[in-house]
Amino acid sequence: MHEQLRAALRYIRNVILTEKVVKYPDHAEADRFYNYPHAAIEEALANAVYHKAYDEREPIEVRVTRNMIEIISHPGPDRSVTIEGLKQYKVYSRRYRNRRIGEFLKELHLTEGRNTGFTKILDALKANGSPLPEFETDEAHDYFVSRFFIHEHFYDESSNGGSTTPKLHPNIQREIVILMQSNSHITRKEIASMLGMTLDGARYHIDKMKDAGIITYVGTSRKGHWEILKELSD
Repeated sequence: MHEQLRAALRYIRNVILTEKVVKYPDHAEADRFYNYPHAAIEEALANAVYHKAYDEREPIEVRVTRNMIEIISHPGPDRSVTIEGLKQYKVYSRRYRNRRIGEFLKELHLTEGRNTGFTKILDALKANGSPLPEFETDEAHDYFVSRFFIHEHFYDESSNGGSTTPKLHPNIQREIVILMQSNSHITRKEIASMLGMTLDGARYHIDKMKDAGIITYVGTSRKGHWEILKELSD
């Protein structure tokens, strides 16, 4: 089991992860960042192995698109972990599945202690300047998804190791705000479709504006609406 995990992580590190270096003419130090931080992906995948139900035949899936990595496992988290808690990154599980596997992975330095995985993931993303992740399950807790979005600088086409993801329109956030003002119940999928961008790209810019206190979402996923908190600066 641990060899499969190490092999998967090795493949991701060698094939998927990419570093970019940005140099500046006015000072010697350059900025270095990755499309995805290895520590966050390692923790999420190791936790999927830790918490998987091995009496189910569903495999752990790692899906890699142009601008997102998804890690999917079955079943979902313990009932003590709520959907709202996942959205707010406040997760304190009261029960642990596969305790012996968890201890084994901890001895191999592939997982941290109890209830530390989310903190490690968020810290790694913050240090790399990456967007916040998404964690998802359903009401029945049948599955668990961890989504990691590509670093914003890899949206930009360049000759310095950038990805081939199309560069986004510079006024895209302003256009998103206009759509929200005209229809406060608009979905991310509808925004992406109307602006001709990917759903991941729409999520990225919406999350950036939420973090900056420009917009907020009030209510549930089914019965909620967007509110504009302040104007975008020019």
